[in-house]
Parts: sequence; C-alpha cells; structure tokens
Amino acid sequence: MKNIRNFCIIAHIDHGKSTLADRMLEFTDTLSGRDLQNQVLDNMELERERGITIKSHAIQMEYTHKGQKYILNLIDTPGHVDFTYEVSRSIAACEGALLVVDATQGIQAQTISNLYLALEHDLEVIPVLNKMDLDNAMPEDVKDQIVDLIGCNRDDIIEVSAKTGYGVDNVIEALINKIPAPTGDPEAPLQALIFDSIFNSYRGIISYLRIMNGEIRKGDHVKFVATGKEYTAEEVGILKLKQEARSVLQAGDVGYIISGVKSSKEVRVGDTITQVDRPCANPIEGFTNIKPMVFAGMYPVDADDYEELRSSIEKLQLNDASLFYEPESSVALGFGFRCGFLGLLHMEIIQERLDREFNMDVITTVPNVSYNAYTIKGEMIEVHNPSGLPEQKYLHHIEEPYIIAQVISKTEYIGSIMKLCIDKRGTLKNQVYLTTDRVEVTFELPLGEIVFDFYDKLKSISRGYASFDYHPSEYKPANLSRLDILLNGEKVDALSTLIHRDNAYDFGRKMCVKLKELIPRQQFDVAIQAAIGTKIIARETVRALRKDVTAKCYGGDITRKRKLLEKQKKGKKRMRQVGNVEIPQQAFLAVLKMD
Repeated sequence: MKNIRNFCIIAHIDHGKSTLADRMLEFTDTLSGRDLQNQVLDNMELERERGITIKSHAIQMEYTHKGQKYILNLIDTPGHVDFTYEVSRSIAACEGALLVVDATQGIQAQTISNLYLALEHDLEVIPVLNKMDLDNAMPEDVKDQIVDLIGCNRDDIIEVSAKTGYGVDNVIEALINKIPAPTGDPEAPLQALIFDSIFNSYRGIISYLRIMNGEIRKGDHVKFVATGKEYTAEEVGILKLKQEARSVLQAGDVGYIISGVKSSKEVRVGDTITQVDRPCANPIEGFTNIKPMVFAGMYPVDADDYEELRSSIEKLQLNDASLFYEPESSVALGFGFRCGFLGLLHMEIIQERLDREFNMDVITTVPNVSYNAYTIKGEMIEVHNPSGLPEQKYLHHIEEPYIIAQVISKTEYIGSIMKLCIDKRGTLKNQVYLTTDRVEVTFELPLGEIVFDFYDKLKSISRGYASFDYHPSEYKPANLSRLDILLNGEKVDALSTLIHRDNAYDFGRKMCVKLKELIPRQQFDVAIQAAIGTKIIARETVRALRKDVTAKCYGGDITRKRKLLEKQKKGKKRMRQVGNVEIPQQAFLAVLKMD
C-alpha cells in the first residue's frame, strides 16, 4: 500500500489538464503509440467535439522510481463551473491534487474554488505552471499569484509544458515524494466508496470505487449500505485504458466492481460497499447530496416515448449524479419530467447526451430556479414551475435564491462587468486587486438573473478574459410576477416564466415578437399575448393566409363579391373557435436564446 498514490488534476477550463494527463500516460508507458490521441481520457464524442471535459476519468499508471514500483491512480477532472460536483467526487477518492495554472492566463475563479474543495478534504496540493513553451507566458507574475494563493515556496512550483512534455518527469517525482500513501487497514472489514458508475447493456451497472479499508475479492458477498441491497461481486478490477480484471482489490486501490445490478435506483454515488458477513461499523461520511440550481421541464416529442425517456434519464443519472428529475405533466406538452441541473451548460450537455446516447428527441421548457412562495395563511410552498405558483389573491410574498458570485478579470473590463452585474439586480460586496492589472470582484446576485445569458454576456464584454464562479447564499423576498403567454386566448404553460416586475414588460414584448416570427401562418388570425394575471401587457398578431375567393368573379355586380367574402368571413370565425395552433420546437429554444 505504501507504493500507491491517488491524485487528481484540478484547474480552470482550458488550462491543460487533459493534455498533461496525456503526457503522464505517455511518460509512464501506460499507452502504446497507436492508442495515443489528444485528450485520450475524454472518450465521449461530445467532449472531443467541444474540447471540454464533462466526466472525470480514472486511469492507473505504473512507474518505477529508484528501484521501487509505484502505482499512480490519476483522475482527470472537468474545469467548468457546472461540473463542480464531478470534481468534488474525484477529490473524495484522492490524497493529493495537481493544481494546474496556465502561465499565459494566471489564476482564474475556478482555480480558486477547486483549490478550496481540495483543501477542505486535506489534500496535498502540488502547484504546476503549464504552457511554459508559449511566447506570451508570464511565469514570474503567475508564480507570485500562486505563492499568494497557496502560501507555498517559489521553488515548489513545477514548470511544465503539457504540449511538448517538458517537466513531466518532475511532476511524477513530486507525486511520489509529496503525496502521502493512502491510509487504511487491509485487515479491517471492507469499506469502499462509490465515486462513479456507468451502465453497460450487457453487464448491468459497473460501479467505480475507492477502497478505504479491507479488501474485496471476486465472488465476495457484498452489501450496498444506503440501499441495503446485497449482491455477489462477479468481477473486480482496476481501471487502465480499458477495464482489467483482478482477483482482489485492497485498501488504497481505485477500481471497479460488476455485481449484476440492473436497476439504477440501487446504486448511489457516495454510497459505501461492505461485506455481508463482516460489515463495517459505519458508512463513509463527507459526501453531500448536490442541490440543483436550474430547473427545466423535459418532454418527449412523441407522447408514446414517455417510458423510454424515463429509462434513458435513469441510465444517464447513473453516470451524472448531479442530475435530478421528477415526473410532471403540462397541458401543452403532455407527460414529462421536471429536471434539475447545475447550470445552463449542464442542461445543454444532458439534452445532447439524451439525443446521442439514447436517441431521445426532447422538448425543453424555459429554465428557471426554485422559489419559496408564502401564502396568506403562512404556508410555504416550494415552486419549481411557474404554473405551480398560487394565485395572486392567496399569495403573501415570494422569496428567490441569491448567490455569491466571484468574477476575476483584467482591470480594463471592470466597468462594463460592474454595469452588467448591477443591471442584473446585483450588489457589489467586495473588490480585491490580486495584481496591478487583475481584480477579483464579489457580487451578490439573484440566481434567476444569471440563469439565461449572464455567462455569455460576461465572456463577450471581457473578450473571454473574465472567469466566473459562484455558490448559493440565501433566499430573499422579491418583487416577482408570473408572465403568461396566450395564443388565441389559451395559456401555453410551457412558456410561462416568473420574472421581476420591472423587466416583465420588456421581456413580454420581446417574447411576442419572437413568437410572431416563429409561429407559421394559419387560415385565421392568431393573437399572441403576454399577460400578468388578467392584464395584457403586449400583443402581436400573426395575420391569416387569405384565399382569394373572388378570383372567379370578373365583371358583374359588387354584391356577388361581397356575398363570397361574407361567407369566407363566417368560415374564418368558426375556424378560429375550433382551430388550434401548433408551436414549433424552435419557439421553445428561441425563448432560451433571447437577448
């Protein structure tokens, strides 16, 4: 056990985590030349397309140092704020972390939040300065920032270039010398932490685990503590580029277990596995259930696919434990699910994965956050969906969630960033100059305001330099109202939103204009209205397609034409009463992307 090192790589987006992981796999000869490709651990098609890490990936390397053979278990983690949960789970399975900082960009918001996650778990942090081969690298300035942040010695910072492979040998030596070996008692009862799982259509559910105490052998009778279910360990093994079976896994090892579990409800990330005949006294602690930030409804395009969508979401939740869902129904869209996500990128990725991995075509409603509504009687109702809001006459007040947001940027963009935050009803809490030209601003903002387009706007006004990180703070009273969209006087519940009264008119107006462009013309006039309660605040009309019924009349008396037009008018009126308007899928998506 003294020769095992478990570590993860943490950093901001695009600071070179996956590339550094590639070089380490090459350096330790874990990969043969023909398996080699860039970002080899990002094995999901979506990750390769977008160039981001979505899932954390575990892989085992072997390295001989001073005649001793060491086993290095590496977990490569995502850098985006929406996938922080993946990072926290990886950190729970490790004793050390490589903190990678880009020498051209310096420390960013996500670097700091990931570092705090690592320090909370008492991990040994090794600072690594990446991209040293670039001409615009500023090693001395960035080293000052790292020393200020971690309080390490300047000489402890390892300079590397993940692209060329320079300095990777120093990183591996530092891992062996600085990161402590896992502590655990191989003789104690089995205690293993599940930190991830995937669904395999042939083998059932494969759980990834880190063994804290004891050992697990093939054929052992094991129990999942949280669910209380018992299974036989059909296969255990370690994670190389592909899974490799072993007869035994011991304390300190990271590996996988296949136990023939078929139902995804029976495996929970953060659960403890123990043996049936020698159970451990208590489960592993320190694993929190994640709270979703953004809620949206997901409905199958074809109502018959409801059960298929349910099983697809269940399988996806295995692989992405931060996804939350519960059944709900909508008048316009039928049966579907209310899903909770960690952010908009997370929502987009889930939608893409449902499409690619499970061939599910889904309609997503306008994303919103959860509010607390207090009635006149003093009851508190949690509102995830605008249609669940009590009527105005029973409502006392609504509270909305606030977040504390940290933005790190160059000083020249600070004015426009402040304006953006204040426009979004934010209040400035703090401003710290990290260096002469880099500043960290802390804001308190309503979560509902940043759900739509805050991140995109922040990136565009700072030309991509600002980095953004947030954590939930508390609920505060808010002046909110429900904005309904009516088509021909019928409410479309999927397009309802809860919005601040000051912004309601503008938003309603834009929504009507957008829908007018997207709803195809009918044989009758379609009225698109935005309303708060019974008060209409905006209206657009999609004009009718008019068939020329008088074409066959040439010459003769005007009354002949009038008679045909009157007949048409009556028909249109009847049509409007019975006709219904189909809303195209683009309309739901366009509302999300509305500026």
